[in-house]
Amino acid sequence: MLAHLKTLLSHRSLSLVLPLTSRTMSSAASTPSIPGAQVAIFASGASPPPASYIPDSNSNSPAGCFWGTEHIFLKHYPISASKGILKTAVGYTGGKESSQNPSYKEVCSGATQHAEAVRIEFDPATVEYAELVEFFYRTHDPTTVNRQGGDVGTQYRSAIFTTTPEQAEVAQRVTDEVQAKHFTTKVGARDSPLASPLDPRGPWWDAEDYHQLYLFKNPSGYQCPTHRLHW
Repeated sequence: MLAHLKTLLSHRSLSLVLPLTSRTMSSAASTPSIPGAQVAIFASGASPPPASYIPDSNSNSPAGCFWGTEHIFLKHYPISASKGILKTAVGYTGGKESSQNPSYKEVCSGATQHAEAVRIEFDPATVEYAELVEFFYRTHDPTTVNRQGGDVGTQYRSAIFTTTPEQAEVAQRVTDEVQAKHFTTKVGARDSPLASPLDPRGPWWDAEDYHQLYLFKNPSGYQCPTHRLHW
């Protein structure tokens, strides 16, 4: 793992040397920073190593990186176009209570059990939460447990973290609709059940600065193959 991280750092931009003291935590009880906004949190993978890295049993090149999750949401809902998304951040959530303010290295180890996720602040008057949930399912593989593609580990899991009982109800409804419409086959054929748990939102920790808006700053960076419109 340490060797992988050294290799990873050698392939990143100079922004990697920025101090991590700017990282922030939003607790489960915190409110959006933009008046009237609501928060949606989705997880569909982890950030990728360089192409030259051969993954070992503990760290795998992802197929659903949080770089790509943030990128595809903002490509389809650009903030400048006022389509409803007001602000995004990538970070870590869903981990052990004892693991506070985890580093990328710690999350990659799997020991903290955090998922790498994107936090979206949105205007519900412009885009409904249900639409964002459906878009989340549309743009990665939600049928595998603790993995995306060939990448295995709890940090690669697909999940939805809801902030209110109302969000949980909407997320469950959309999940059922997506399952029935896109992942249920004809009688006698094998279905593909969705494997994205719906969990209450817990503490959120912003990822290191170099992860934020990574693919907008580095257009030739790794784009995971599952981050596309599947329907």
